[in-house]
Amino acid sequence: MRNLETINSIHRNIQEIRSEFPVLHQEINGNPLVYLDNAATTQKPVSVVESLVDYYHRDNSNVHRGVHELSQRATAAYEEARAKIANFINAEHTHEIIFNKGTTDGINMIAYCFNNKFLKSGDKVMISAMEHHANIVSWQLFGQEKGVSLSVIPILPSGELDMEAFKSMLTEKVKLISVTYISNTLGTINPVREIIEIAHLHHIPVLLDAAQAIAHMRIDVQELDVDFMVFSGHKMYGPTGIGILYAKEEWLEKMPPAQGGGDMIKHVSFEKTTYNHLPYKFEAGTPSISSAIALGTAVDYIKRIGMDEISDYEHDLTTYLIKELNTVKELRIIGTAKHHAGSVSFVIEGCHNSDIGELLNQQGIAVRTGHHCTQPLMQIYNIKGTVRASIALYNTYSEIDDLIRGLKKAIEILKS
Repeated sequence: MRNLETINSIHRNIQEIRSEFPVLHQEINGNPLVYLDNAATTQKPVSVVESLVDYYHRDNSNVHRGVHELSQRATAAYEEARAKIANFINAEHTHEIIFNKGTTDGINMIAYCFNNKFLKSGDKVMISAMEHHANIVSWQLFGQEKGVSLSVIPILPSGELDMEAFKSMLTEKVKLISVTYISNTLGTINPVREIIEIAHLHHIPVLLDAAQAIAHMRIDVQELDVDFMVFSGHKMYGPTGIGILYAKEEWLEKMPPAQGGGDMIKHVSFEKTTYNHLPYKFEAGTPSISSAIALGTAVDYIKRIGMDEISDYEHDLTTYLIKELNTVKELRIIGTAKHHAGSVSFVIEGCHNSDIGELLNQQGIAVRTGHHCTQPLMQIYNIKGTVRASIALYNTYSEIDDLIRGLKKAIEILKS
């Protein structure tokens, strides 16, 4: 049951929350900024920015192996961030958390390692029709030369997965399922628990792209029983250039590393290299230390607000956004899934999405336009692109009202 008291608490404290995000308090083209491009990247609270600065002011040093004080402090903060993230998603072991550059990097890592170890000609990797390009191209890149192909779960007109088709497509050729938790374009929340349960009945592991889900809902990897999960720091109020690959210990032990050098080695000779223990086996070279530490700070920030509180507040905000968009006569929402979060995409009859985006920008309203790295999905809906409005915990009902007014003004200009 949704907690109305906590929703009201965030609503009452929204200005205090917004005050922690300095970038929101500026004017664009003479208008207050309305930032509705959170699916692309979220803004950062002061605590995250200060965490980055503090590292470079006080502790700047490489991690691990150093015996001097700066290295010891940097290593402790780096590993503390790993522990915070493990706790945040309820990983069984801290060493199941691998730092990388982000969601795309994580998918590429698994695509390379899993393909290298477990796939052969004729095998299939199953994805969905709503996947981000990163979850399409990565498998093509590492699988096609080996003769591994994609099997694509179709979607219904509502933007929901065709689960009956999914079940019928599970053959012995499918060796891994890689799907998004929440569509970055449609905002559809996929039934990942059901997918994982069914996949495991067929002894098929599952990779979950949680880039769009990680900031909007509580995720418990043990409860989901997911084998692999990836997400990016910059979509959850953290820095760019840092992300997480979670994988069950058993899979990390079985797979070869993706890169060589630095921390991923235990012993090197010209004849043979012995790999390091987890998680360092998969963390070659100097990591983005400051960003990893600041991602831990972002986790602290989310936990201070409360993940359930954020989910409930954003649910009401998204419901209001959809309701108000439906009052614009020329507008059609793309994707009407029952379970929805984060993003709402739409087209406006007779208007190009980029023209709408530019006219909104002139009014200080930031949205995303284009195909959102989901070109196959655009082809399914027979459109070239959409306007996408995506929310975060610092957005307000009044900002949605600003968006609706801005849209009506843009349509009036374009159709005059």
